[in-house]
Amino acid sequence: MTRSLYVEPEQHESEVAQPALELRDVFRIYRSGPVETVALRGLDLEIDPASFVAILGPSGCGKSTLLGIAAGLDQPSAGEVRLSGRSLTRMSDDALARIRANEIAIVLQSGNMWPILSAQENVVVSLRLAGLPDAEGRARDALEEFGLGDRARHRARELSGGEQQRVAIASASARKASLVVADEPTGELDATNERIVLDAMRRLCERSRSTVVTVTHSKQVASAADRVVEMRDGRVLS
Repeated sequence: MTRSLYVEPEQHESEVAQPALELRDVFRIYRSGPVETVALRGLDLEIDPASFVAILGPSGCGKSTLLGIAAGLDQPSAGEVRLSGRSLTRMSDDALARIRANEIAIVLQSGNMWPILSAQENVVVSLRLAGLPDAEGRARDALEEFGLGDRARHRARELSGGEQQRVAIASASARKASLVVADEPTGELDATNERIVLDAMRRLCERSRSTVVTVTHSKQVASAADRVVEMRDGRVLS
């Protein structure tokens, strides 16, 4: 098999900006013996750079499958996925792993931290996996930016749910992740912490120029987004 190499795209001011994320006629079919489950059905989606997009839809409509494919954690059964113009579906495993380490961040509903490490150590690890210099300094600055400077030495059990979410967001900011995918990031938070986390996610778009794509059932998250995408039965409605 030909090995794809990860190459930073050249950028020219005269060029029209590439969409941050494109999914073209994407299908995802899961098979268990003779049974097939179609999670995505020819899904088309294009997302602008540095935008905050909320994806809504009933349980089982394919939202989490979409996030996994967008993050390069899963491959579509058919169709194409492109990140800033580069096809994720045509990359070798090594190239895709490097893209994930360098450019994609994931924020889950919970469990975003290695529990035996401090907040700062969690951010440092992600920076070192990306091969970035001055991991300690970058981690310290990112935690300060998101209001966690005095919590840097605390482990997950010593942090609130909202603080743990902000550690994950600080890690994405420190790496300058071009794409941040979030699965119900405020689902376990009270209203106050939800607002704080939403402010942090908006800051990723505005200061780090990250594109944030989040699956949510929250009206507050949807109202904070630049764009709301509705899904039904494995397809995008809007």
